[in-house]
Amino acid sequence: MALIKEMEAAKSSILIVDDENGIHEFLTYNLEKADFVVYNAKSGIEGIKIAQEKNPDIILLDVMMPEMDGIMTCLELRKIASLNKSFIIFLTARGEDYSQIAGYEAGGDDYLKKPIAPSVLIAKLKQLLIRNKLDNGQTGFEEKIIDRGNIVIDTEKYMVFFNQKEIILPRKEFQLLTILALKPNKVFTREEIFHSIWGENNGSGYRTIDVHIRKLRKKLGEDIVKTQKGVGYIFQE
Repeated sequence: MALIKEMEAAKSSILIVDDENGIHEFLTYNLEKADFVVYNAKSGIEGIKIAQEKNPDIILLDVMMPEMDGIMTCLELRKIASLNKSFIIFLTARGEDYSQIAGYEAGGDDYLKKPIAPSVLIAKLKQLLIRNKLDNGQTGFEEKIIDRGNIVIDTEKYMVFFNQKEIILPRKEFQLLTILALKPNKVFTREEIFHSIWGENNGSGYRTIDVHIRKLRKKLGEDIVKTQKGVGYIFQE
């Protein structure tokens, strides 16, 4: 039993939150074949409970669920500090722009539309996990502590302090703030930002950046990140 637990601990874990049995069976079969540890939840409420217990690397979240939909579930998951480094990916039949924007606003890291080929999904998940290494003691940032007056960023402990108070930021917001704060008063193009954080264009487009900028401004003040119209964004020291 101990050996099995050690083997599972070495694998990446995924929590599937969906109210359709067929989705669970299909995804679990393919993800386990790809050497993932898979947990299943049939509702948002159950998903939150299991996520707190298992602390999965990735949470695949449906949007349309009874009792608590995926957007509300994501909002609640992002309030849990222990899940701050978990990727939340919406996997849903809803493909409208407003639904995608709502997903990013709630704290989602990506938004994928059903149906999706298992090979494509697994490739995307593995790419996310490779990029995740940048956040686990290997941030790639030479500065361990970035002190910008009322904002202090600890890139090793993945912590942000605003006016000496700790602010919990989801992974993408943390990466975005760190990249901008490393070079205050430099204009970063949206292409530079997208490539640094998301890699190749994942279909969500540059509006993803706009969503995360709005959320940073809401938490840290409207003046912290300036928009250079037609170009990109600047961290205002």
